[in-house]
Amino acid sequence: MSRYLGPATRLSRREGVNLMLKPIRDESGKNPLEREYKNYPPGMHMFRRGKSSDYAVRLREKQKVKRHYGLLERQFRRYFALAERMPGNTGEELLRILERRLDNVVYKTRFVAGRRGARQAVVHGHFLVNGRKVDRPGYLVNVGDRITIRKREKTEKFVRAQLALLEGVSNPPPQAWLQVDPQKLEAEVIALPSRDDVLIPVEEQLIVEFCSR
Repeated sequence: MSRYLGPATRLSRREGVNLMLKPIRDESGKNPLEREYKNYPPGMHMFRRGKSSDYAVRLREKQKVKRHYGLLERQFRRYFALAERMPGNTGEELLRILERRLDNVVYKTRFVAGRRGARQAVVHGHFLVNGRKVDRPGYLVNVGDRITIRKREKTEKFVRAQLALLEGVSNPPPQAWLQVDPQKLEAEVIALPSRDDVLIPVEEQLIVEFCSR
């Protein structure tokens, strides 16, 4: 399974916005975007860069969303094609679909610290959906789905250790569409996510314009 293995904070620097890929590091004030000497895009020629073209502006919005959710290009295009077939605003539907990914749900329940860790935990089979093991990070949850952990001592220790790491950390904030019970280590999807549940600033119409060229 292909995935990006490079430095996560480099992606945030490139997009010029905190992509929330390392919640604990962000809370400690170590995000490079918060430091003046690192608050610029990576690369040796950054000082020579001029004004971005319309194409570049739209490309950056697409890349921002891809990197926030940890997607590859083919995955992103598949979700965009699904959003195009749905009634309503294509950009908003795209973001709502991405919010429903199982790795995103696990991340937002705070059972795992960080989106990368959530993806890995799902792939390793630590989580169940409605009592069945699901090891696909891209699985889309629906209203009424219950996310629980596998009944193994190793899994429970892992999740409780992750919860302890996130004590006092505000990222990600509680989600109105998820009902989480940290004592029982389970969560339920009580509503579909809305556009307002996306944690990073995104202009989805620019993404639609880019992908509809």
